[in-house]
Amino acid sequence: MTTATLEKAPATEALKGVPGLPRPSQPAHVVKDDAEAIAVAEALARDVIGTASQRDLNRELPVAELDAFSQSGLWSINVPKAFGGPEVSYATLTRVVQILSAADPSLAQISQNHLGVVAAIRTVSDEAQQRLLFGEVLKGVRFGNAFSEFGSKRAVDFETRFTDAGDHVIVTGRKFYSTGALLAHRVPIVALDDQGRAWYAIADRDAPGLTVINDWSGFGQRTTASGTVILDQVKVPKTHLVPGYKGYETPTADGAIFQIIQVAVDIGIAEAAIRDTIEFVRTRTRPWVDSGLDRASDDPYTIQAIGGLTLRLHAAEALQEKAGLAVDAAVAAPSAESVAKAQIAVAEAKVLSTEIAIEATNKLFELAGTRSTLAEHNFDRHWRNARVHTLHDPVRWKYAILGNYALNGVNPPLHAWS
Repeated sequence: MTTATLEKAPATEALKGVPGLPRPSQPAHVVKDDAEAIAVAEALARDVIGTASQRDLNRELPVAELDAFSQSGLWSINVPKAFGGPEVSYATLTRVVQILSAADPSLAQISQNHLGVVAAIRTVSDEAQQRLLFGEVLKGVRFGNAFSEFGSKRAVDFETRFTDAGDHVIVTGRKFYSTGALLAHRVPIVALDDQGRAWYAIADRDAPGLTVINDWSGFGQRTTASGTVILDQVKVPKTHLVPGYKGYETPTADGAIFQIIQVAVDIGIAEAAIRDTIEFVRTRTRPWVDSGLDRASDDPYTIQAIGGLTLRLHAAEALQEKAGLAVDAAVAAPSAESVAKAQIAVAEAKVLSTEIAIEATNKLFELAGTRSTLAEHNFDRHWRNARVHTLHDPVRWKYAILGNYALNGVNPPLHAWS
């Protein structure tokens, strides 16, 4: 696959932004079931893994890779069967994201908000809006995001607002951490109405007044097609105005779905780090001078460490699967109890996925040795990716949610970070 380099705008042209990409000329494939979703993900992972390190080193935008990803049918796997989608299990969906994250976690993360918005549309939109928006997704239209804001006091505080203008609304504001926005076909914008309620205003990527700036400078997850989004009186038709706030007025699985996809990205990063550790120790690492061994892979301390990493990786995968099934139950029959169980299961998976991602990416260098730090291997990308991505939702608060639920019977709060 070919790639395009992310060109950083000079300071004097910082507001110029990056133009959007054309929509696909052919309809996307539609996956038929869970088994096909896994098979498609595995095939795509094989195609993208070989150039993932190069993209990270050079901040190359995965244009062709992302087109292949969205055209594969994996971006519509949670569209309900009633609207022509495969509606795979969330246990399967997270496995798909993990497979791709183990190949290229930046590419996998780009799909996160798209899949989350698709889930929200199922929860809060009326049938006409669902039919319209799901129809776009099934054709291969990609949603980015313009959710987070840089200057607000808390993540949940939004200053971006829209005003009613008849058959459309007008959105004004500024966003940051806008994963996928550079390469999206549509950009869902979290904006408040005059009552302070949060909606998804799904704008066309090249709508007048919508500017996406390529200024993401994080040291990890470097090619997530993120950046600042400036919204200067952007028109969005009301057909594409989704009442996202309804997903948190009563118990729904929307927040758990956004969170469990983050879990899958982190587990994929851990899997990749462990994979590279094992390969390097087997083929390049020298045995320690006092071991009396001919192969580093026979070092009992290394064997024990790899065993521990593998165990915790598999435990994280098991919690991820358990959480996916709990999310499925909450989607099928949302209630205070089923949603809380899904949130708790996802929180447990989030704790372990965060810890194994950080541990595995750090342990790689300890076990593989000094040679593994050479720039030619770019193994530090695993740690950089893990360190940046696991900051999305602080795991210390997941412990608090788990403890308060177990000790005091307090259900987790209803929002996109829980």
